[in-house]
Amino acid sequence: MSTSQLAPHHTPQRPAQAPARGSGRRPGLLGSAFAALVTAVAVCSGDAVARVFPYGPRHRSVNDLGNQFVPFHAHLWDLLHGRARGGLLFNWQSGYGTGFLADYGTYLSSPFAPLVALFPRHDIDLAVYAVTVLKMAAAAAAMAWLLRSQRPGPWWAPGLLGASYALCGWSVIEAAYNPMWLDGLIAFPLLCLTGEWALRGRRPLLGVGVVAVCWTANFYTAYMATLGAALVLVVRVVLTREGARVRLRVVGRAAVTTVLGMALTAPLLLPLFLSSRQAYPGWSKEFSPAPWPDLFARLLPATYSFNSPAVFIGTGTLLLVTALPFHRALPLRTRLWWAGLVAAVLLSLQWAPTHLAWHVFATPNGSPYRQTFVLAGIAVIAAWSGLAAGPYGVRALAGGAGLLAAAAACAGAGSALVTGWGYALFCGGLALAAGAWWALRHRRLLLPAAAVLATALVAQAAATTAYGHKGKLAGLDDYPSWTHASTSRERALTRADGWPAYRTDAGRPALSGNDPLLLGGEGGSYYSSHTPDVFTRTMVALGAGWTSRGRSVQSLDNPVTDALFSVGARLKPDGKIARGEALPLVTVRPAGPAPEFGESPFANQELLLGAKVYEDPLVPGVCRTGTDAFLWAPEYNATARLADGRPFRLNGSPPKNRAALQPLGRSHGSASKLVFDRPAPARWALSCLDRSKLTAAVSALRGPAATSVRAGDADFTATLPAGSTGTAVVAVPAVAGWSCDGRPAGARLGLLAVPLDGRTTTLHCGFTPPGLAAGTGLAVLSALTVAALAVLRRPPELLARVRRG
Repeated sequence: MSTSQLAPHHTPQRPAQAPARGSGRRPGLLGSAFAALVTAVAVCSGDAVARVFPYGPRHRSVNDLGNQFVPFHAHLWDLLHGRARGGLLFNWQSGYGTGFLADYGTYLSSPFAPLVALFPRHDIDLAVYAVTVLKMAAAAAAMAWLLRSQRPGPWWAPGLLGASYALCGWSVIEAAYNPMWLDGLIAFPLLCLTGEWALRGRRPLLGVGVVAVCWTANFYTAYMATLGAALVLVVRVVLTREGARVRLRVVGRAAVTTVLGMALTAPLLLPLFLSSRQAYPGWSKEFSPAPWPDLFARLLPATYSFNSPAVFIGTGTLLLVTALPFHRALPLRTRLWWAGLVAAVLLSLQWAPTHLAWHVFATPNGSPYRQTFVLAGIAVIAAWSGLAAGPYGVRALAGGAGLLAAAAACAGAGSALVTGWGYALFCGGLALAAGAWWALRHRRLLLPAAAVLATALVAQAAATTAYGHKGKLAGLDDYPSWTHASTSRERALTRADGWPAYRTDAGRPALSGNDPLLLGGEGGSYYSSHTPDVFTRTMVALGAGWTSRGRSVQSLDNPVTDALFSVGARLKPDGKIARGEALPLVTVRPAGPAPEFGESPFANQELLLGAKVYEDPLVPGVCRTGTDAFLWAPEYNATARLADGRPFRLNGSPPKNRAALQPLGRSHGSASKLVFDRPAPARWALSCLDRSKLTAAVSALRGPAATSVRAGDADFTATLPAGSTGTAVVAVPAVAGWSCDGRPAGARLGLLAVPLDGRTTTLHCGFTPPGLAAGTGLAVLSALTVAALAVLRRPPELLARVRRG
C-alpha cells in the first residue's frame, strides 16, 4: 500500500466544518463491528483457556464481583421484574433498610445493566458475564468509530486498534471483575468524540447527551475519562487550529458541553456524593509508585500484579506508539505532541499528586491504578495518528522495536512479574507486528498483514486474560456461582417470607456480603461503598462482625438482635428455617434521657431491648445449665467451642476483619466449659442468655408496639395504640433522609426514632435521598439551558417562520 492510499495528516488549513475525507458511515460501521468481534473472541478464548465460568469449573466471581456486583445485579433483576423489597430510592433488603439511589448510581446505572433482566434469575452469573463481554466489545467499537472520525483510513485499521484498546491489560485483568469500570472504558472514546464535535462546531446538543450518559453510567471512571479526553482535545486543538481566539472557542464549546451534561446527571450524582460522605470510612493508605521494572513488565502480555498498572495494549499497537517519534510521514511537531502526551500520562501514574488528581483526590481502596485505561486510549489515538499518515518505514519500525526491546530488557533484569510465556508472546508478537506493519506498503499484502495483526492481538490478549485469572484466583477471595443449593436457599427464604410483619434473614455462613440481595429476605448483611457509618457502628456495638474494614457488615446470628430488628425467620446452614420471637418493626419506648452504647455488646443489646437478659458465667468460662453461651472475641482468628460442643470459627483479623458475636450452643454446666483452640485473645467475654427472660422482655415491648405496619417502596405507615407517649423506635438504621409526619426523623441508639405526644395514632415516615431535590433542580436548569441553545441554533429562516406564526 502506498502512502497516498492512506489519509493525509489533518492540516490546520482544512475548513472547520468539512467532514474528514473517507469517513463514510459504512466503513465506520465495518471497523466498529470488526473491533467488537475481535474483542469478544479474544476475551471468550482467554476465559475458555483458563477454564473459568462459564467455560469450566473454576469460579470467575473473585473479590467484589461475587461479593457485590453479582448480588446487586440480582437485585436489579428483582426490581425490573417487580420482586424487590423497595425501589430506586430505598432498599429494604440490605442492612435492615438503607438508601439505594447511591448504590444504583455506583453499580447499576449503566445502560447495559438492565440486560440482565433478559436472563433467568438463576443465571445471574451468566448474565453479568454476558454484559461484561458486551461492554468490552462496545468499548472497542466506540474507539474504532472515534479513530475513523479523527482521520480517514482503511476500515480494518481503526477496528484493530479499537480492539487493542478494549483488550488492554487493565480491561481484561482488572475491570473484568469490576464491570462498572468498563463503562469508563466506553466513555473515554465517546467523550473524545464530543471533543471532536466541539473542534468542528458540530452536534453540541448530542454532545451534552453523550456526556450525561457517560457520567450516569459510572461517574468514577467517567471522571478519569473526562480528564483524558480533555488532554486529547488540547493536543488536537494545538495541532489543527491556529490562533488563541479560535482555540479558546473550541475549548469553551467543549467545557460548556461537559458542564451541561454533568449537570443533567445531578439527581444521581449529588445524592451519591453526599452518601459517600456519610459512609463508613473504610481503608485508606499512602500512594507508593510501582517499581519501574514492574511497570515495564506490565507492557508484556501474560503478566499479573495487583499493585502495578496493567499497561499492556498489544505489541502491534505498542510498536506503532514507540515508532511514532521516528515516523517521518508526520510533521515533527505532531510527533512530539502525541509522543509527549503518552509519556506524560505514563509518568502521571507514578507521581503522587497526579495519582490523586486521577482518583478524585483520594487514594482508592484496592487497586491504585484505575486510570490506566486512559493511558491505553491515548496510546491508541497516538498510534492511529501515525498510521493514518502513511505506512511506517523500516527505520521507524526499527527504532520503535528497539525501544520496546529496551523496556523488555529492563523488565527482565529487575521484575519478578515477567513470565516465559509473556516473553515468548511479546517477542513473537513484536516480530509479526513489525513485518505486518511494513507489509502495508504493498497492496497485495494488505489483507494477510491485517490477518496476522488480528491473530497476534487475539493470542496475546487471550493469554493475558487467562493468566490474569490464574493470578486473581491465587490471590483474591472467590465466590461460588449460582448452584442448586443456592436455588434451595432462595426458595426457603421465599416460603418463610412475612414482610413487613417480620423480616427474614439469609443467615450465616454467607455466600456473599450481600446475601439478602442475592438470595432474598430482609437481612442485616450489607456490603457497599455506601455502607452508612451509623449502621456499621450500631451493628458493631451490638456484636456484629465485618470484613472489608467495616464496609461489609455481616448478619448477626443472635436471638436478642433478631427480636430487636424484627427478624422472625432465619435461614440456617442446613437449609432449614429457624423461627424466632420478633418484635414489630415499630416499638414504643418510655421517655427519658438519650442512652449511649458502651463497650460490651451484651450490655448494649440489653440497653436497646430495655431489659436484662444475659447473666455472667458461674465460674470463668462456664455458663449456667440451660442458658445459651455467647462468645465475644472480635480479634480472635481461630476456632472456639464448649468442651462438649462443636467448634466454631471466628474470623477476626484487624483491621480488615472483625469476628462476630458467636453463639456456642446450650450450656450443660461444667461439662460445657469454654475452650479456645489457640491461645486466648487479649479481649474476649463470655455471656449466658436466659431465653425465658428474653421472652418476657419481648412480650413487654409487644404490648405498646405498633399494631400494624405497611411498607412501601421508600416509606412505611405504622398504626399505634391510642395515647402512645414516649418515643417510637423503628428497627431501621437512622440514615440521613428519613422524615416522619413532615419533620426530620431523630435517632435512638442508631435507630430511627420519633417522639410521641399521646395524640399520634398513625405514624408515616418517608425516605428521600439527601441531595435529590437540589440535584433535580440543577438538572432542570441544565435542561432549560440545552433547550434554549437548541432554539438559538435553529436556522434563521426557521426562526422567521416561527415568529410569523
